[in-house]
Amino acid sequence: MPRPRLRRRINFNPKVTYFKPQGIPIRDLEVVVLSKEELSSFILIEIDELNQVEAAQKMGVSQPSFFRTLKSARRKIADALKNGKAIMIE
Repeated sequence: MPRPRLRRRINFNPKVTYFKPQGIPIRDLEVVVLSKEELSSFILIEIDELNQVEAAQKMGVSQPSFFRTLKSARRKIADALKNGKAIMIE
């Protein structure tokens, strides 16, 4: 039985929950779903310029868990940009 998941501290609540390529209706696009946890980890590293240890402490998770979340966020964002997909933030 896996360990119960720790509650993450997320200090970011986006006002916009969809991003998409211009000029293409949302119904015609594939959607990549980005969790608030993934978005928060991405922002802590790329915008707030924290290192992984500091960002993990701020979110209340271990550094390896933070790394996995960040890697997932980066992969999803790159996929959306490369392949012209919409990004939905849950």
